[in-house]
Amino acid sequence: MAWNEPGGNKNQDPWGNRGNDQGPPDLDEVFRKFQEKLGGIFGGKGPRGPGRGAGAAGGYGLGVIALVIISVWMLTGLYKLEEAERGIILRFGKHVDTTQKGLHWHWPAPIESVTKVNVSERQQFAVKATMLTQDENIVDIEGSVQYQISDAPNYMFNVRFPENTLSQATESALRQVIGRSKMDFVMTEGRDEIASRIKENIQEILDQYGTGISVFEVNIQAANPPQQVRDAFQDVTQAREDKERLINESQAYRNEVIPTARGQAARLREEADGYKQEVIARSEGEAQRFTQLLAEYKKAPAVTRDRIYLSTVESVLSNASKVMIDVEGGNNLLYLPLDKIIRNDAVSSQIPVNIQIPKSGEGHRSAISESDRSRIGLRTRETR
Repeated sequence: MAWNEPGGNKNQDPWGNRGNDQGPPDLDEVFRKFQEKLGGIFGGKGPRGPGRGAGAAGGYGLGVIALVIISVWMLTGLYKLEEAERGIILRFGKHVDTTQKGLHWHWPAPIESVTKVNVSERQQFAVKATMLTQDENIVDIEGSVQYQISDAPNYMFNVRFPENTLSQATESALRQVIGRSKMDFVMTEGRDEIASRIKENIQEILDQYGTGISVFEVNIQAANPPQQVRDAFQDVTQAREDKERLINESQAYRNEVIPTARGQAARLREEADGYKQEVIARSEGEAQRFTQLLAEYKKAPAVTRDRIYLSTVESVLSNASKVMIDVEGGNNLLYLPLDKIIRNDAVSSQIPVNIQIPKSGEGHRSAISESDRSRIGLRTRETR
C-alpha cells in the first residue's frame, strides 16, 4: 500500500521520518548525503557529522574528477606528423592552420579537429579511352597518370572530389591532343610527345581549378586501332616496316658500292696517267733515237743499213724457235740436241720448234756469213 493512499500509514515518508511535516524535502540535506556517498567512493571516511567538513571533502572529490576529465580531454589534442604528412587544423569546421612534421597539439573536439594529408605519396590511376584522330580515324588509348598532392589545403577545400576532377581533366586533355594528331603519329613515334603534351594540358586545367594536385608523369602504354580493323592495320604496319627495311638495305648497299667504285675509278685514272706518261716518254725516246740514227745514216748509209738489218734479224731470231739448216750434197749425218733445244727454247717460250732442212741442191750454203751466224746464235754441224 502506498504511503499516500487513503487509510495508509501517514508516517511512511520516502524523504525520511518527518512526522507530520508535509513540506518539501530539504535540498541541502539531499546534496549533503550525495557528497558523503561520493566521498566514500573516492577515499572518503563516511559521514563526519553535520557541518561544513563533509561538504568540503565532497567538493574536493568533484574537483579531482573534473581535473582528471579535463586532463584526459586535453591530451586527446596531441598528434604527430611524419615527414610526408601535413596537418589540416579545423576550428568549428573552419581551416585555421596547416602544420608539418613533428609533435603538435590542438584544441580537442568538438572545438578543433586535425586531418592528416600525405603530400609525398605518388598515386596512379589507369586511363582507357577511344579517341578520334585528326585524320578521322579511331584509336584505342591505354595509359596511366601518376600524381601527388602538392597543396594540402587546396586539395581539401577548393574541389569537392579532386580525383574525379583529375580524371575528367585527363580525358579532356587526351581528346584535345589526340584530336590534333594523325593516327600514324599516335601509334608509332609520337607517343612520348603526345604524353608530354597531355601532361601539360592536365596540369594547366588542375591549376585553374586550384586542386592542389601535381601530375608527375603520363604514360601511353598502347595505341591500337579498333578490333574490327586491327588485322588490316597490322598488314599496313608490316608493309611500312618492310619498306623501311628495304630502304635501309639499299642505303647500306649504296654506301658499300659507291666508295668501291670511286676507289676503282681513282685507280684507273692513276693507271691511265701512268700509261700516258710511259707512252710519251717512250715516244720521245724513240724519236730521239731515230734522230741520232738518221744522223749516223747520213754519214755512212751502207754501213748503217747493214747494221740495222743485222740488229733487226738478231732481235727477231733470238725470240724464235725455228732452226734452219743448210745442207749441201746428200747422205749427211746430222746431229741436233733436240732435247736441249726443246727444253731451253720451246718450253720457255711456249712456241713449237719447227726444223726446216732444205733438200740437197735446192739452196745455197748460207745467205749469211759465218760471223753473222755466230752473232745470231745459229750453229750448224755438218758431217760428210
